[in-house]
Amino acid sequence: MSIQIPGQSGSDPKARPASPAFRWFPIRSLGPRQRPRVLAHLLSLNEPDRYLRFGYAANDAHIGRYVDQLDFDRDELFGIFNRRLELVAMAHLALLGNDGTTRAAEFGVSVLPQGRGRGLASRLFEIACLHARNRGIDTLMVHALSENAAMLHIARQAGATVDRAGLAPRPPAPARPRTWART
Repeated sequence: MSIQIPGQSGSDPKARPASPAFRWFPIRSLGPRQRPRVLAHLLSLNEPDRYLRFGYAANDAHIGRYVDQLDFDRDELFGIFNRRLELVAMAHLALLGNDGTTRAAEFGVSVLPQGRGRGLASRLFEIACLHARNRGIDTLMVHALSENAAMLHIARQAGATVDRAGLAPRPPAPARPRTWART
């Protein structure tokens, strides 16, 4: 799905990330020094959460490679920490294209179970939209599985255009016809 960011050319000025009630959460930009915390956060996600975050059943090795390849100079990462300084929610705003003229970015977010239902992902999304707008990006891409109701809700609240892509469920293949042989 793609989301036109309000305030950019071609975007609907009425569509903006909406939050029902403003809640203040200390959101911090993440840098290379927080790489171990990003890794710990993502590794603490259970299998279903990893599936929703990455779109596939990411194992520890996949997550390790993902974290190793994060480009903190090019992309933006944001995090929310709890009182014990554990990263309970994080977002990744990844610029698309390598030519420096891109006007699109991809957004991904994860929230640990103890932080859910408090609007953390919505606030991270709003911050990502603000940073994207400040960089001249007018389109955010969010790759979300159809069963990821929370992410779809956040995107729809922001005025996203939902494009379904991928494989449609196929009917089961017909049973093989029996062959009769005479002897």
